[in-house]
Amino acid sequence: MAETVLHVNGVHRRYGSVQAVDDVSFSLARGGSLGIVGESGSGKTTTARIVVGLESADSGQIRVRGTGRTGRVRGRVARLARAREVQMVFQDPFLSLDPRVGVEAALRETLRLHFPGADHARRIAELLDQVGLGTRTRDALPWQLSGGQRQRVAIARALAVEPAILVLDEAVAALDVSVQAQILNLLADIRVQTGVGYLFITHDLGVVRCVTDDVIVMRQGRIVEAGSTEQVLSAPQHPYTRLLLESVPRPGWDPHAIAAARRALHHTAPPSDSTNGQSTVHN
Repeated sequence: MAETVLHVNGVHRRYGSVQAVDDVSFSLARGGSLGIVGESGSGKTTTARIVVGLESADSGQIRVRGTGRTGRVRGRVARLARAREVQMVFQDPFLSLDPRVGVEAALRETLRLHFPGADHARRIAELLDQVGLGTRTRDALPWQLSGGQRQRVAIARALAVEPAILVLDEAVAALDVSVQAQILNLLADIRVQTGVGYLFITHDLGVVRCVTDDVIVMRQGRIVEAGSTEQVLSAPQHPYTRLLLESVPRPGWDPHAIAAARRALHHTAPPSDSTNGQSTVHN
């Protein structure tokens, strides 16, 4: 059995009267790829931000490579070490890249911060090659790059610190379909090459089908279904999962029936999930 690099157990997060994350538990193996799907407000992005450390859980436990991540760490060295464990790639790379800093300078800045004694020139060349960017992009500013190229830069910057886990929050949602396919193929290759584990946060079931081994479905802060991607998407057990699948436009699609089903589900409380909130990736 592959090493478990991420273990999330019983995580809760409340904002005022809203329970954004409610008893969420799952695990991810080294080199695994787990999708977290759900509509806006399902709690998937809040869960991701808690895993990365951008937000804190009210209760529960998060362990990366067996080490707990709850509570603040003291000291610059410890903070940098924690940051290296889990990296995040956002939906819009233009907002996460400094518009005044070129590609090479952005990568060099990250490497200088985390690996001050390393051969940065060699590593930058490796990263650019790994994400399929040529040397001609080295000096380019973000506004001079296409959306797909900017996302490749964001991925390279995240990989620069050699993370155990890469969290991708709607990382291809803003790209054209053809560019989406290129980035997803790139991510598949990188996973094989590096053994990094992926946590995909998305509403797009097509993305989930292409790039994840396992999936959890969230509704109103809770996990309502979990299992292998093939199993969940081909034979969904929960009404909400079936609604998500039926909402994808296709021949014979009936938007009025979907709207009626959504209203009916909205008036029912989310039942306790049969997985006890657990999803384990075995790769």
